[in-house]
Amino acid sequence: MAGNMSQVLLLRARIRRAGQLSKIKVLLADDHPGFPHLVESVLELTFEIIGSVSDGRSLIDSAIKLKPDVIVTDISMPILNGIEATVQLMKSGCESKIVFLSIHADPDFVRTCLSTGALGYVIKPRMATELVHAIQEALAGRIFVSPGLSYQN
Repeated sequence: MAGNMSQVLLLRARIRRAGQLSKIKVLLADDHPGFPHLVESVLELTFEIIGSVSDGRSLIDSAIKLKPDVIVTDISMPILNGIEATVQLMKSGCESKIVFLSIHADPDFVRTCLSTGALGYVIKPRMATELVHAIQEALAGRIFVSPGLSYQN
């Protein structure tokens, strides 16, 4: 009986690991203390958070090293902002989908972020209700912008 129970527990552990391996990998970039933890709490049931950085240079380095499926980045960060980091990542051939998570609702910010090749733009107050959907849309190759934000001329 004990042998069967240990086999069941081992099988459960393998299934759990396999599920984690198949989760979409997300890298977070935001310089506000504690905020990446809030983002992680919204995403952790659906995605695997593989790292969190607080500046644009570290974002580039971590994205190249970790090869996330998705990068969720703020705009305003030290060393390189999220826009500059995204431009450099795209030029380097990075295949990660990029979703901006920002406090800025100005249409110029939205347009600029999308012009880098990013596929998503979510404003921080709507993170809990929109970020998972924005990531799913980006993974499908579709653009998601928080409803009500203007970004087209």
